[in-house]
Amino acid sequence: MSVDRTTAPIREAAPAGQPFESAKGRWITSWNPEDPHQWNGGGSAIARRNLQWSIACEFLGFVVWQLWSIVVVYLPAAGFTLTTSQLFWLISMPSLVGATLRIPYTFMVPRFGGRNWTVVSALLLLIPSVGLAVCVSNPETPFGVLLAVAALAGFGGGNFASSMANITFFYPAREKGWALGLNAAGGNIGAAVAQLVVPVVIALGAVGTLNLPLAGVIWIPLILLAAFGAWKYMDNLTSAKSDVAGSLAALREPHLWIMAVLYIGTFGSFIGFAGVFPKLIVDVFPDFSTFALGPATLSLAFLGPLVGSLARPYGGRLADRFGGAVITVCAFAVMATAALAVVWTLPASNFWLFLVLFLVLFAAAGAGNGATFRMIPVIFARRGLLETLRGRPRGGTSGEGTGTTVTETVSTARKAAAALGLISAIGAYGGFVVPQVLNASRGATGAYDAAFYGFVAAYAGMLCLTWFFYLRPSSTMGKV
Repeated sequence: MSVDRTTAPIREAAPAGQPFESAKGRWITSWNPEDPHQWNGGGSAIARRNLQWSIACEFLGFVVWQLWSIVVVYLPAAGFTLTTSQLFWLISMPSLVGATLRIPYTFMVPRFGGRNWTVVSALLLLIPSVGLAVCVSNPETPFGVLLAVAALAGFGGGNFASSMANITFFYPAREKGWALGLNAAGGNIGAAVAQLVVPVVIALGAVGTLNLPLAGVIWIPLILLAAFGAWKYMDNLTSAKSDVAGSLAALREPHLWIMAVLYIGTFGSFIGFAGVFPKLIVDVFPDFSTFALGPATLSLAFLGPLVGSLARPYGGRLADRFGGAVITVCAFAVMATAALAVVWTLPASNFWLFLVLFLVLFAAAGAGNGATFRMIPVIFARRGLLETLRGRPRGGTSGEGTGTTVTETVSTARKAAAALGLISAIGAYGGFVVPQVLNASRGATGAYDAAFYGFVAAYAGMLCLTWFFYLRPSSTMGKV
């Protein structure tokens, strides 16, 4: 049996009779990143290689997930006759499907292997890419068909859950946060790249024409390359196990639902505004309508998701230093202020002020996203400690004494890991809620003011929720 040179050092560290790599399918056995000898003997290189290709595939997932956010604003100019409400549905449907797919996607890695599922999930991106290219080539395409193809873009949103779940198994606890942060940020940037590249590419044809099918076609070679790279260079881990019991236990935890609400406010706002930002630019500044159809103006929309993506890891680092709850409260305060400033300055019709205020909103959402995600394992660890101190050991222990047993520690870690996946799925529904709130406001009043006032109220409520449970001096959780 031949063994990859990058895995050979770890084979020596594996227990007798347990080979490091099997003969078929690049399955790794006896993987233990917490073992310094194994990690320093080649494990870190293997983990880094898997992380790199995971980021590549997740990046393309976010690209495909956000394609309709930028394509939608060009449909009227391409001859499609659609109502404003229909356009908003095309924007929000990928987020609805993507958020829902994140739940089953979380369990695919243990079932099929991280490498195997990464290849499959990457190839699935070909369906919405080709579908988009076909359906936007004909202005007579029925709205129902457009909506169905937009829903298929949700495959890209599901990729996040399986990608994060896979990388979790590769890294030791001391490096897990940084690795997951890179994985998440690398994926999020895909939203910005889609909005930067598509307006330029579809305008490459003759003057005055739009080559909309290119919005889907240009990603096909990259998807194939990413899938090949995952097949060639990634690995499956036999130690990656599904945890349905941990997920069910996490669902019974009240703090999971509190944190899910906060994550809708941070990540949900990021992905929701990322999807709707190009349309807002066109709707709020109709005088730019001809300018907006060229690459110059709408390409600026990419700055929003880019700033939000880059702010995410910094939010996590600030949370490490000052506490996740403090940074989350600050993030909601800034988001509420920015949203209020947006609605108050709309009558000025100043595009550059509008852009700057939205960039502040995106930055605060991104930083809050990183801080909120950092709070989750801390909260579950403290919940486990509180239960132990109260004399109610969990995880199937005998109940003797109040000391923390190994089983209790594992139970708490399993719940925290499951909660991360579930909360990331629930938070993604914000990508559906934000556009639909704006849609309802536009339909009822003809303007977006009511929606922004609603966002301000929501952020203020989430700020109070964070303070009450995680910063209030008399809170049982203390300062998280």
